[in-house]
Amino acid sequence: MATATIGHFQLAPGRTLRLRWLGARVAYRDAHALQRALWAAGAGADDWLLLLEHPHVYTAGIRAHAEHMLVDPASVGAELLWVDRGGDITYHGPGQLVGYPVLSVQAGTGAAPAYVHEVEQLVIDSLARLGLTNAGRLEGFPGVWVDPSGPDPRKICAIGARHSRRRTMHGFALNVSPDMTMFGHIVPCGIEGKKVTSMAAEGCPASMADVVETVFALAAQRWGRGRVVERQDATGHRPAPVPVPGPSVTSSLVARTDLVQPGGPAPRMEVDGTGTPVRLLGRLAQAGVPTAGALALGARKPEWLRANAHMGPEYRSLHKTVRSLGLATVCEEAGCPNIFECWADGTATFMINGDRCTRACGFCQVDTSKPLPLDPDEPRRVAEAVSNLGLAHAVITCVARDDLEDGGASGFAATIDAIRQRCPGTAVEVLISDCKGDPVSLERIFERRPDVLNHNVETVPRLQRAVRPSASYTRSLAVLARAVAAGLTAKSGLMLGLGEEEDEVLGALSDLHAIGVSIVTIGQYLRPTVNHLPVVRWWAPADFSRIAAAGEALGIPRVVASPLTRSSYHARQAVAGARHEAGGAGPVTVGAGQAPGSGGAA
Repeated sequence: MATATIGHFQLAPGRTLRLRWLGARVAYRDAHALQRALWAAGAGADDWLLLLEHPHVYTAGIRAHAEHMLVDPASVGAELLWVDRGGDITYHGPGQLVGYPVLSVQAGTGAAPAYVHEVEQLVIDSLARLGLTNAGRLEGFPGVWVDPSGPDPRKICAIGARHSRRRTMHGFALNVSPDMTMFGHIVPCGIEGKKVTSMAAEGCPASMADVVETVFALAAQRWGRGRVVERQDATGHRPAPVPVPGPSVTSSLVARTDLVQPGGPAPRMEVDGTGTPVRLLGRLAQAGVPTAGALALGARKPEWLRANAHMGPEYRSLHKTVRSLGLATVCEEAGCPNIFECWADGTATFMINGDRCTRACGFCQVDTSKPLPLDPDEPRRVAEAVSNLGLAHAVITCVARDDLEDGGASGFAATIDAIRQRCPGTAVEVLISDCKGDPVSLERIFERRPDVLNHNVETVPRLQRAVRPSASYTRSLAVLARAVAAGLTAKSGLMLGLGEEEDEVLGALSDLHAIGVSIVTIGQYLRPTVNHLPVVRWWAPADFSRIAAAGEALGIPRVVASPLTRSSYHARQAVAGARHEAGGAGPVTVGAGQAPGSGGAA
């Protein structure tokens, strides 16, 4: 099979090249955690190119000079982060396209300089295609420069690379149309006496979308020849097929010309003819989902989606325990269809930090009114319920609490501690919110060493904005990546039926596998009320079986997929399987689970 040449070394042959447009305002810390996880997958893993924009941030490489930060970053609405790349201090922010190639390469002499040269060439070629033809290299200075051989060379793209263990990290920052005053607060890249410019300043008015499409197209040509090239966008639209040369190359994407394009006008009415809020339908329309054929709330469900009610003595006993202790369960709050089976089995998923969520995801029926102050006695009562019920495995989830400084992490820590103190033999699984992506808050949970750390991505990248507008696909991947890096068994879940395509589901599974997630659950979305997103499609049992097999073929130890699969159903079997897998003796085995994403898992 053909390989792509990068200077004195080559890309490892046969790997899939996965392109991800992650959109604007991606926190640097989240992108870095995701990069590290993809890098840690090793030289035998797939190749990636992540494109995104950051909020205002200054980053300093391992050899940077602190004095090159000329002002207090906070005074200009930014932060300064020290990172594991070469180079000095540089700026990232809105209007700047940042690219992170994570590539497996074959070793060779001069590998790191050759990689820098290759990334520079990708940018130079992209600029030329967009109409800026006088960009090139300036001898002795890394990066891409405008008019490099003239009397006034101007830097338009910074390069900060890392090459280790035959795997690359970091990449380039191309100034499309950023606030150029932000560069005046630093000595850019430690280079004094040289100007910084942008495409807009050079009279090249290409949009960010145009630049993204160009970079992806040329990256596919340079690094995708002879490979499968697969692309997903987390920005609310379905991309066109990736053009890649070579007869052996295929793409998992198909052209879609029948869908509403992003940026199109949203309806002005507050509700449609069925009473569905138009803001939800508008989000789906902008994500390219035709809702005209969506299923009505009262549409008859297929046989495979009907759960039987069993209100026997075990169910009544658990119900009485929950009520007597004043606890909330996501089983009730989210209307999980498996509640009767789980409660009859003595299993419930306790919801902590109150029962009011600060987010309004389009799929979840948990109350979104103003949250109440935390109840300091709640962890004790959860532990008492676990003890009274004799649970061998306890599942704890939460509402999202963006009103709290730590996003509710302290509630998880206190509840885990209370259960471990009262019931030391009980395994604890947590289904957490993203805690606003704060590493310190997340570490507060991680250091309690839950037996399973679950965080649901909920849906495919394209539908993130429509389904959970207060969350972030990249942030969710970063949460899971951090959990894996902390040595925890990571688990995640997806809903189907919101307008996703099968190749997009497989793309999301590829992302989860790449960062080390061990268990994935996939179930059919069931619309709670007319105020929630409509069901676009019923996925049949055979569809779920096919997706589960494809996910396991990717390398995920266990993918459980069926119409009624939910995140926490049969959870104690899941943790037993996860422990077995951690010992290297065999695959993880899990059951179905609680409603995907319920309880503020966004």
